[in-house]
Amino acid sequence: MYRELSVQQKMWLTFRRNRPALIGAVVTILIIMIAIFAPCIAPHDPLIQDPAIRLEGMTPDHRLGTDDFGRDVLSRIIYGSRISLVIGLASVLLGMVVGTIVGMIAGYYRGKVETLIMRGVDVMMCFPDLILAIVITAVLGANLVNLVITLGLVMVPRFARLAHGQLLSLTESEYVLAARSIGFHVPRILGRHIFPNIFGELFVAATLWVGVAIRLEANLAFVGLGIAPPTPTWGNMIREGVDVMISAPWISIYSGLAILITILAFNMLGDGLRDIADPRLRGI
Repeated sequence: MYRELSVQQKMWLTFRRNRPALIGAVVTILIIMIAIFAPCIAPHDPLIQDPAIRLEGMTPDHRLGTDDFGRDVLSRIIYGSRISLVIGLASVLLGMVVGTIVGMIAGYYRGKVETLIMRGVDVMMCFPDLILAIVITAVLGANLVNLVITLGLVMVPRFARLAHGQLLSLTESEYVLAARSIGFHVPRILGRHIFPNIFGELFVAATLWVGVAIRLEANLAFVGLGIAPPTPTWGNMIREGVDVMISAPWISIYSGLAILITILAFNMLGDGLRDIADPRLRGI
């Protein structure tokens, strides 16, 4: 019965049977909805300060307590999801676009072009992601756009290597050789004949690496290179909570849990997408 199903049905059944992937998908959608409807969900304005209730624990009016300035922690976590998701998704998208183009050019032309590009990629990958992000941020400055560019550049080598490896296995395929013999231009061959066949792998990797981008943004915020306060971000909240960890541990703990849950959800979703992208794992 399973063999008689279409490819799309088999992919859906494979994904549905993967409980962690389903949970990851549900949690990811929930986090995205929370970020979109933050003004409707947050019980308080995340920027309003009330010194009279600073470092107050959990109360009916402040479910997760307040911070050192008397701001509601729950509201700041809800609004902080917007920054993390925007930076995570936008930077991975930027890295995927640039990295895929670079990797495809290197894999298609080979020779000196491939050597020059891939050695440059290797040099970038020699640096730990956080160190490379800190250097780029120090040069560009810390704001929303620059952080997206910074983390996008950090993601470029990952996608370049993936696209390069995928393309090497396709350049001698019959449909690529046929396109060359007909006289199609290189952009058309890469864009219409090769890219659709590697997009699945790139998309799955992008889903997994969104969590990496969110973690890097939090790390940059923790060392003071993130979005400037008082804009709520999870990394800033962890940094602010370190100074009062003994008297008010909930500030850092709850914002850290928000990062943990988000990264875990994207990773579980990515693992499920990887399963359905592999024909061997869906019985085809």
